[in-house]
Amino acid sequence: MLDPDKLVSDVATLVSLPEVVLRINQMVDDPKSSAEDIGRIVAQDAALTARLLTLANSALFGMQRKVDTVGRAIAVLGTRQVRDLTLGLSAVRAFSGIPNDLVSMGSFWHHSVLCAVAARSLAGQCARGRPESSFVAGLLHDIGQLVLFAKAPTESRQALLMTIDAPNEPDLHLCEREILGFDHARVGGLLARRWRLPPSLAEAIEFHHEPARAESHPLDVAIVHLANSAAVLAEVESEEFEDAPPIEPVAYEVTGISAAQLLETAATARATVEEVKSLFQMPGLH
Repeated sequence: MLDPDKLVSDVATLVSLPEVVLRINQMVDDPKSSAEDIGRIVAQDAALTARLLTLANSALFGMQRKVDTVGRAIAVLGTRQVRDLTLGLSAVRAFSGIPNDLVSMGSFWHHSVLCAVAARSLAGQCARGRPESSFVAGLLHDIGQLVLFAKAPTESRQALLMTIDAPNEPDLHLCEREILGFDHARVGGLLARRWRLPPSLAEAIEFHHEPARAESHPLDVAIVHLANSAAVLAEVESEEFEDAPPIEPVAYEVTGISAAQLLETAATARATVEEVKSLFQMPGLH
């Protein structure tokens, strides 16, 4: 039987976040670090800075004034939001080179960006939502799949085929559990914790199929759970909920989001996904 901890450990030797990102992650939670300190660290990575500013100036954020420095981005968005966005941008690039013969990376990231856009929109509709954090959680919710594709390709292929061949076409995470004893959400959560990502992000990744299992961050988890279904509806251009992963009632309860709002969010995500994808400037997203 494969061990999810061992899989994550193996992948962590192949895929690592830049040192700059790890330092930013630590500094945001350090009361001795100022916004200026964090800005100086971000600015040390020219490529990351360019991607962050491109994202901050996109229609996604709708800034009134041009954000032309990291300091301005921090002033407008806040240190935690800048931290979350640098994490997301860096993780996408880190995983772009992982070998995978099972699915198109273009289709994988298309779904992920749809989920990110939907999660950001839903968080904005919630009283205590954090749009930038939810955007990154949506973007990375399926990173455990990439770990499984790379390290357990035979079993992953079996699970993918089972979703097609088995009666009622069960969801992928259920097929993974039957074959592996665990699923991609568990693996993604383990990787997020190994990378010392914010606990809310790790929890949203690990429980995005089962929001009732949320431990400390039920709202973050519920938002990504709803966003995942909205992303699938956007992909298949449907307004029929049976065409998407089933939604647990607790997600509606925790967020206060209605089914009508979710359909509207799916439509908006579908309309804006190509523009948002273009911001990431990486192979497979164009």
